[in-house]
Amino acid sequence: MQSVQAAVNKCVGELGGIDFLIAGAAGNFLAPINQLSPNAFKSVIDIDVLGSYNTLKATLPALVASAQKHKSDGKKACPDGTGGRIIFVSATIHYTTTPLQVHVSVAKAGIDALSATTALELGPRGITSNVIAPGPIGGTEGMDRLSRKEDLEKAMKGVPLGRYGTVKDIADATVYLFGDAGNFVNGSVLVVDGAAWRTGAVNAGAGFEYPDFLLEEKTVSGVKGLKQSKL
Repeated sequence: MQSVQAAVNKCVGELGGIDFLIAGAAGNFLAPINQLSPNAFKSVIDIDVLGSYNTLKATLPALVASAQKHKSDGKKACPDGTGGRIIFVSATIHYTTTPLQVHVSVAKAGIDALSATTALELGPRGITSNVIAPGPIGGTEGMDRLSRKEDLEKAMKGVPLGRYGTVKDIADATVYLFGDAGNFVNGSVLVVDGAAWRTGAVNAGAGFEYPDFLLEEKTVSGVKGLKQSKL
């Protein structure tokens, strides 16, 4: 916490304030519960949740001052731009749960709760707090460290838009939340994953592999639950 506070003080001293905060602390590795020690679990909670909380606490005075300086009535943009904006970087894996990721799932659920509470408590002071939940972003360290190359092409089929995300996709979401267009967005989770998290069960039925079955316009067969011809 002391090193974070020192960095904040230096930033305020040299630049005059802090208008935007991105709390993106993250630690990850793959491990099932029976191979995950309490210390390993705690390390991810400390990095993700406590790291984000410490950063929030250290920057709040500067962010509140910025929010008051950049007030907007929603009718016209503040001539001094925007300020007092917070983005927490989370994930989508805890929405439906993911094997080998219990530590990260718990941590990211905590991040979501931290952002939501911040929005409630600090909204009256002009602060906006939101979450960006990225999906698989190609060419990033997370993809390189946590995915096998031979699995990447198959996994891409689980993204309805047919591609992995890019750093630009996340940057564009950040610009939206930090810009004038995001003035009234508070306490929200912006999922940027091409709808990937919603496809968790789409391949559960044998023979109906997503998205091939849809793109090839096949007719469902081999199951009792078929549409009646007159419908």
